[in-house]
Amino acid sequence: MANREHKLIRRRIRNAYLSAVVSTSLVLLLVGVASLLLVNTGSVSDWFKEHMQVSVIMKTDVPEEQAEKYREKIVSQPFIGSAELVSRQQGEAEMKQMLGEDFLSVFETSPIPVSVNVTLHADYVSPDSLKVVEKVLAAAPEVEEVVYQQSLVESLNANLRKISLVIAVFIALLLVISFTLISNTMRLSVYDKRFSIHTMKLVGATRAFIRAPFLLRSAFLGLFSAFLAILMLMGILFFIRAQFVQMFEIFRLDLLLVVMGIVIAAGVLICVLSTWHVVNRLVSLNKDELYY
Repeated sequence: MANREHKLIRRRIRNAYLSAVVSTSLVLLLVGVASLLLVNTGSVSDWFKEHMQVSVIMKTDVPEEQAEKYREKIVSQPFIGSAELVSRQQGEAEMKQMLGEDFLSVFETSPIPVSVNVTLHADYVSPDSLKVVEKVLAAAPEVEEVVYQQSLVESLNANLRKISLVIAVFIALLLVISFTLISNTMRLSVYDKRFSIHTMKLVGATRAFIRAPFLLRSAFLGLFSAFLAILMLMGILFFIRAQFVQMFEIFRLDLLLVVMGIVIAAGVLICVLSTWHVVNRLVSLNKDELYY
């Protein structure tokens, strides 16, 4: 009978640890995904900024040869990412798609000017820097105007800051939820040893001595759970790479090491802190309270 009860207790402990590993791994996976988004916020921001076009509209009488010389001159500027000449024929084709095939019939000569589409380095895509860039690009006598969506730049910067804040709050909430969840799981796995803890306390064992084996076990559990979470995260990234190749133009994979460090640190820290809390609570119980 005693042997059967002992096996039942061991099975309960094993199930509690298995539950702790599974729940911790899933929570750490969410932490890893959120951390990956957070550390790549700058890369996402740079990608959008470097794909925003600034159109340099030439005067109507400027020939394509002169516009090409202008393009070659500005491409050496430190703020220019790329500069592409848009010929009058290309401009007319784009306008036909927007306004219809016969929109040019009301004009004696084509009103579509030659233009140069410019992309900038991310550091220069801000309201203040764009004003300086605009002055430099518009200084040439052949330029009619420089056009860009200033409201898009402002909303992009504002929205990316909000997204970063939301992700940071989400990670904080995940850590709080995981701490509560893992504390309850650890409580189940440690609770069966409450009498052993009480006996150790009676023979003069210090709290640090009692806590040590539990903290060591929980640190290993955190490491193992983090390892499983990283494997699942890598699997998700390989799936994304196979299905959405463009996503890897935005995400910096070198930051994946940072994410792995965050997942490992979070796993070990949460498990150790939750175990510390549970063991301290059990150590503080008197003999009568051990039965409840």
